[in-house]
Amino acid sequence: MQKITLPERAHWRAHAQDVGFTFADMHGEPYWDESSAYAFTLDQIEDGLEDPSTALHAMCREAVAEIIASESLMERLAIPEAHRDLVAESWKRGDPEIYGRFDFAYDGQGPAKLLEYNADTPTSLYESAAFQWQWLEDQLDAGVLPEGTDQFNGIHDALVARFSEIFEKGSDLHFTAVAGNPEDYGTVEALGWAAREAGLGAHYCDLDKIALSKDGQFLDDEDRRIAVLFKLYPWEDLLRDDYSDRIAGSGCLFLEPAWKALLSNKGLLPVLWHMFEGHPNLLPAFFEADTVDGGTGGAASAAVARAEAQLTAGHVRKPLLSREGASVSIFKSGEVIEQSKNTAYAEHPRIIQAYASLPQFDGFRPVVGAWIVGQVCTGIGIREDRSRITQDLSRFKPHYIVS
Repeated sequence: MQKITLPERAHWRAHAQDVGFTFADMHGEPYWDESSAYAFTLDQIEDGLEDPSTALHAMCREAVAEIIASESLMERLAIPEAHRDLVAESWKRGDPEIYGRFDFAYDGQGPAKLLEYNADTPTSLYESAAFQWQWLEDQLDAGVLPEGTDQFNGIHDALVARFSEIFEKGSDLHFTAVAGNPEDYGTVEALGWAAREAGLGAHYCDLDKIALSKDGQFLDDEDRRIAVLFKLYPWEDLLRDDYSDRIAGSGCLFLEPAWKALLSNKGLLPVLWHMFEGHPNLLPAFFEADTVDGGTGGAASAAVARAEAQLTAGHVRKPLLSREGASVSIFKSGEVIEQSKNTAYAEHPRIIQAYASLPQFDGFRPVVGAWIVGQVCTGIGIREDRSRITQDLSRFKPHYIVS
């Protein structure tokens, strides 16, 4: 894995505007950055990222079954008691999943280490699936990259195939996100684009414009019934909204399904470590209560003891429901070496995860996002940050595979 300086395309900003990539710059900083790119060997992609990600997703599905069967784990993941049946039934029915994104610490040498799973509302989809693929084609045409250079990116085609697999042609789907957020809309539109290519109807409606009919069905802003709804709105928030009581009786299929609330929760990480302790792609992780004052006893305390040296050397404290690094702190030898200035999730229960340092290139630390579509890894996207904690000011970098 290398970071290679490359010439930028002369007109990429104009192209970004033409295709609606309006968030290529955010918060006064560049978000899309093609002044350099990350280069991988095929072995690093296939053996280091693709195959492990597919295997990890299968492990995550095993973890869902484990959590569903345990009232204690549902409690520890802070799933609201009133809606635990909604979550469990969505799994038992086999409600379909579309996509997710694993975030890894990976330097191309040792095993990729799972930092978290964005399984419910992962963004950076458009730039991963489409804009970086266009970058590759343009740089090949310009001779900047040698003929035969590839990219691990079958994300869009996999989404088309996934929608075709789940829904009959002509089916109507609705997509929603919070109004006024270009990045969220870009993600939703990337999914809608794939659905239309699969022969489906794809209608967009702002989240705050969704209504409820007298007989309990959800309606869009043109009073059409919503039978299938992809919502770029996290389940941890939706399960605490007033509308959550209406979901079960609405007859609406939600994408991502309610059981994804268990995978987008940082509490997944200690569950995975408990089930697959020592797996090369996992970091030791525990519910914070199991690491304080001797823990809760039993197997959890014994596992903490086995990981004590690694946790003492470095660990990360993460709230169960944190996003974009909010309220995350990194400790080494008992001292805080970095913490997020965003404390929005400071009151949430926390987990402790062993620290895996990100590699450094020119003062930036990349996180590799591995995209799961259905149950298979289909591509990657890379974000880098000057901070050890990847936050909302990170930059997206294209990648390619060297022959």
